[in-house]
Amino acid sequence: MNVRRHLIPRTALAAAAALGLATLSACASDDAAATNNKGKLDVVASFYPMQYLAEQIGGKHVEVTSLTEPGQEPHDLEISAKQRAQLEESDAALYLKGLQPNVDEAISQSAIKTKIDATTLTSLEEHGTEVGGHAEEHDEHEGHDHGHDHGGKDPHIWLDPVRFGEVAEGVGKAFAKADPKHRATYEKNTEALVKKLKGLDTEFRNGLKDTKSKVFITTHAAFGYLAERYGLTEEAISGLDPEGEPSANRVRELQKTAKADGVTTVFYETLVSDKTARTLADDTGLKTDVLDPIEGITEKSRGDDYVQVMRSNLKSLRTALGAE
Repeated sequence: MNVRRHLIPRTALAAAAALGLATLSACASDDAAATNNKGKLDVVASFYPMQYLAEQIGGKHVEVTSLTEPGQEPHDLEISAKQRAQLEESDAALYLKGLQPNVDEAISQSAIKTKIDATTLTSLEEHGTEVGGHAEEHDEHEGHDHGHDHGGKDPHIWLDPVRFGEVAEGVGKAFAKADPKHRATYEKNTEALVKKLKGLDTEFRNGLKDTKSKVFITTHAAFGYLAERYGLTEEAISGLDPEGEPSANRVRELQKTAKADGVTTVFYETLVSDKTARTLADDTGLKTDVLDPIEGITEKSRGDDYVQVMRSNLKSLRTALGAE
């Protein structure tokens, strides 16, 4: 009995001491995010493009975990209880509001101190609702809503190297604020990444300047920013939703567009079925090829990281558009 009586106060004393230490620690790091036991900033990224930014900017000072597994289609990601718990224990969350509604909800409900929404770091526009410069007027929607839950704005900003560079600059500043001890490293890494993205922008600008056609067809409207940046026109089989089924009217419109604008290729992507693209291509006598929206890197990806896959996309576009 005496042993039991002594165990209880000792346990309580230990708990109180731990609580006191935690309180002191919190006070000591009031101007900086807590770091994990490896001394790194714990960052949760919503999906690959955000993971890429975090890793490139954070370098050895961050521990990055992605909520979206490689090969997993990110739009309809379900957040597990384990991932919600992970959010609570992390220092920062880097996400793109509007792309993954369940991620948005989980992050907004979490107590995580640093929440970095990439959409606030650049400008967003509406894409995926126009065809040849005119609003779509489909008589047959076949039960499909051509938009996803993006509030009318296109979230695919990472496919424009210029906008992605703007986001990178904002992320660098957020990391520096969350972890001022390593501010110099974050600033240096951000500068290097922005320089790399500017170089990529130059490659696209020069590579797509002189082409026989300016029109390309994709499975869903992920490349609106890229098309706008480099003077191209994207015609999407479905809207912003990659799983959407096109109406019969839309298919007929694309067949006419292909003939009128010298389209040679229907592009599909790695994480979504190519059935619709191949059906349209077969009906119109066109070829198919991959144009990767880079929502994840898998063994099917044509490159090991964002820049490599973007260069592969450039090569595919140059071939399809008849670059000189």
